[in-house]
Amino acid sequence: MKVAMLLAPGAGGGRDHPTLVAVEDAVAPVPVERVELPGRAPTAVKAVAAAAQALCDRTGVAADRVVLGGRSFGGRMCSMAVAEGLPALGLVLISYPLHPPGRPAQLRSEHFPRLALPCLFVSGRRDPFATVDELEEATSAIPGPVMHLWLDGGHGLRGGDARIAAAVKGWVAAVGEGGPRG
Repeated sequence: MKVAMLLAPGAGGGRDHPTLVAVEDAVAPVPVERVELPGRAPTAVKAVAAAAQALCDRTGVAADRVVLGGRSFGGRMCSMAVAEGLPALGLVLISYPLHPPGRPAQLRSEHFPRLALPCLFVSGRRDPFATVDELEEATSAIPGPVMHLWLDGGHGLRGGDARIAAAVKGWVAAVGEGGPRG
């Protein structure tokens, strides 16, 4: 079945971030839209919804067949949009910023219980925005199936683009066919 993908960068990053480009190349021929987001959460969540609708209009893919996600802030905004009711097939969350570095009590996971869809989290084992234990504990609140891919490195996941892209490609293909969803 036909699937499309919307990807957003982290704060301060652009739509041409190498990780996003690598994912787009890997999932071809799946149509991908890489978007820029404004810097504040309420406006960025609305921008995700508008970009997803534009992607559906352009490709003819139904909203519930679109995989949303991206790096850090971009992925977080996509997950918030889904929690607010935006239909999607799944979420790909690369370097999810669970909390600000050094402030683990300021969790950004209050919307996780409203994510009733497959989620792929790709994170560094030394990410100051979320330790392995912190992210695994927080994602246990997600009712949809969750898969974690842990890579060496920190928040930037330097040198990991090929592995990230390959993992996303396999996961999107499986979810798109209704296969393994977690």
